[in-house]
Amino acid sequence: MSQPVKRTYRAAKRAETATATRAAIRAAATGLFVESGYAATTMREIARRAGVGERTLYDAFPNKFELFRHTIGVATVGDEEPVAVLDRPEVVAAQTDTDASAAIARLIEYTAGLFERAGDLIMVGIEAGAADAAMRAGSEAAEADTYQTWLGLTRNLFRADALRPELDAEAAADIFFALASPHVFRLLRRQRGWSAARYREWLTEAVTAQLLRE
Repeated sequence: MSQPVKRTYRAAKRAETATATRAAIRAAATGLFVESGYAATTMREIARRAGVGERTLYDAFPNKFELFRHTIGVATVGDEEPVAVLDRPEVVAAQTDTDASAAIARLIEYTAGLFERAGDLIMVGIEAGAADAAMRAGSEAAEADTYQTWLGLTRNLFRADALRPELDAEAAADIFFALASPHVFRLLRRQRGWSAARYREWLTEAVTAQLLRE
């Protein structure tokens, strides 16, 4: 009678251990990718920093590219759930908010949090794309998805007649895309040392001023 309980317990412990191992690997990979760059980072170094054997690492991730994809994917959305950014509740709420200023603020709050988790890795991917076709394709696909997020919002703002009169949805999305970029995030947060709050407030004010009617 006790066997199903024991099996369930063991399965739960294995899953818990696997989750902890992946988290340790992601933390090690993130640190090394950001410190040394994608090309210079080796799987052996990641295994050593994570405190796992190389075989364990390769069992979880067959190569460095797959490990990078997993690491940046989890950092981007904040968890391992298979839910895309566009389908996240915070983004859906921003896309459907009828208050233009509030919609922009909601989406920027989510984006600023995303950059805190994943902005450095996003820039690693962009820079690695200069010499790695797979990394370049991954960065370009992510950029295209990001643009669609902004465009979904600006189309709603355009339909609500909330945009500045000289802007259509595409032009407004272009502005959003430029201001809320990982490049600007790195410039202000990492190079200029702005606080997370100052960056978020500036970005909200800048996008609002550039997009919305006075």
